[in-house]
Amino acid sequence: MTSQLFLLGMPGGWELIVIILIVVLLFGGRKIPELMKGLGQGMKEFKKARNEKDEDNDKNSKENPDAIKD
Repeated sequence: MTSQLFLLGMPGGWELIVIILIVVLLFGGRKIPELMKGLGQGMKEFKKARNEKDEDNDKNSKENPDAIKD
């Protein structure tokens, strides 16, 4: 029973094709590159912010080794 529930959350090949077709129909072929560009820029900003936070944590831990990390 548990394995059946696990498999329900994973789309297969046909499901992915249908999802891609729906996206193309909704947004059109010209809009998809713009959407992907925006997604890439968002991921880049997220990684940048995460790296800055890690650097701040490292800096704070070196200055105050007894501090609790978040």
